[in-house]
Amino acid sequence: MLKNISPLLSPDLLHVLASMGHGDEIVLADANFPAATNAKRLIHLPGLDATRVLDAVLSLLPLDEYVPDAAFTMQVVGDASAVPEAVQDFASTLQRHGERAPASLERHAFYARAAQAFAVVATGETRLYGNILLKKGVVRS
Repeated sequence: MLKNISPLLSPDLLHVLASMGHGDEIVLADANFPAATNAKRLIHLPGLDATRVLDAVLSLLPLDEYVPDAAFTMQVVGDASAVPEAVQDFASTLQRHGERAPASLERHAFYARAAQAFAVVATGETRLYGNILLKKGVVRS
């Protein structure tokens, strides 16, 4: 346990976050996401919902401010305009951390981008479409 760092951030996840560079991407995935299939590096956080993990990650990880969108969620198949509960919670969490609302990607485009991500965090999120991809920014001194 470390002071001022969320206990939800495991040693493996802390190492991944610290190892990422500007522009690298990380996926926080729900329990239905094919994480093992799509991960270069896979971190397991079973039993934790993705919104709580997002909140902990954003306490340390700056998002890229040089791109139009630095966070992406997966569109609902057959209804791209739908906003699932998990996505609403992600948007609120991003806003609380001073970040922009997430953009959305079509399901297969999200999978393709996730397969190129620096890491995938498999959470215990059980809500459908509880996946979010984050692009790391820079830490200003």
